[in-house]
Amino acid sequence: MKEQILSHLDNPGQLEKLYRSNKTGFKQEFSGIYPQVQDTALAGFWHERLNYEAEDVFWRFNREFLFVVIAALVAGILVKLPAIFPISEAFYYPRNLSFFVLPPLMAYFAWRNNLPANRIAFIGGITAVCLVYINLLPDNQSDTLVLGCIHLPLLLWVLLGVSFTGNELHLADKRLSYLRFNGDLAVMSALLVIAGGMMTGITIGLFALIGLRIEEFYFEYIVAFGLPAVPIVAAYLTQNNPQLVNKVSPVIAKIFSPLVLVMLIIYLGAIIYSGKDPYNDREFLLLFNVLLIGVMALIFFSVAESSNRSGNASGVWVLLLLSVVTVVVNGIALSAISFRISEWGITPNRVAVMGGNVLMLVHLLIVTVMLFKAATRKAAITEVGRSIVLYIPVYFIWTILVVFLFPLIFGFE
Repeated sequence: MKEQILSHLDNPGQLEKLYRSNKTGFKQEFSGIYPQVQDTALAGFWHERLNYEAEDVFWRFNREFLFVVIAALVAGILVKLPAIFPISEAFYYPRNLSFFVLPPLMAYFAWRNNLPANRIAFIGGITAVCLVYINLLPDNQSDTLVLGCIHLPLLLWVLLGVSFTGNELHLADKRLSYLRFNGDLAVMSALLVIAGGMMTGITIGLFALIGLRIEEFYFEYIVAFGLPAVPIVAAYLTQNNPQLVNKVSPVIAKIFSPLVLVMLIIYLGAIIYSGKDPYNDREFLLLFNVLLIGVMALIFFSVAESSNRSGNASGVWVLLLLSVVTVVVNGIALSAISFRISEWGITPNRVAVMGGNVLMLVHLLIVTVMLFKAATRKAAITEVGRSIVLYIPVYFIWTILVVFLFPLIFGFE
């Protein structure tokens, strides 16, 4: 190995092959000969590469951290408003759940990206309109109210994307980074929730040993403030410590994509065997659509992660097959809701589900075609990512229709 390294000091390609063939041996031999070859630029590069140590987790009390703490406290106060003021919990929480975390995250990225005043006013103005509007809807538990509460988080999520992308909203790569951020945020939030759950169990158990029952206080105040703070702290960690999740997220995408593909194929066969169908079972159709949205999210997350890497042909084929199966699932859901409309008439829920399924089917077909091109080397995986993010405004427009126009069209029913 030593002689091979010395003979190929001017050949970066051969040095890379030697390193990949035996990383440990290469590092040991290179360290031994480095003093005699340290004057060459390539040797200096390899020395830094082999001896680089990842930075520690960035967690320092500065202005950004203080901003995160304040945002987390604001989120916790919003959660506890019904305990502070005489507000009905049944009225407050369904309408305002999405405002606990998304606006504080918008504020964090607006501050971090130093957005201009007009962009901040745009984001803040739409958020305020949404807040006032959803709380002014009649308290009649109507279908349009439920649809508004369900679709409002998607509208705010798009606004968060505007805040995240900063002054580069027009760049498809920046929008794709936003999708990637959502995956990283989910991973980091899950880790924080697991750690918080363990701490909760240990804390309650320790106090119980000395005869103090703190469960009610702990969940009423610590957990109530801690849970909405999780995604805010997770966003801070992912932005300042990308090394925490930049290896975990791709692995999760690579593992779960084939597993979900196998599960979906088996599930479709099990539907036929069990006799269950979404045509006559409303709850089953609802769960079917939730499954569809979850699988679509996995596909988009996997594409966003794959766009950072090359040479992953097998992963692209898996995503292509998963997209094809998901198109079949979407087709079944779409035919089921069409059947229900033809049999039992139009309702706000059926129209919303119908419209959402049509939009998802079109999007899936576009992504499937692009994945086929990527799998057959006719397009890069980054082009698949572009096809995903360029379609997001369509969902945004549909969400506006459901939240703001459906109550008027259907008479607040």
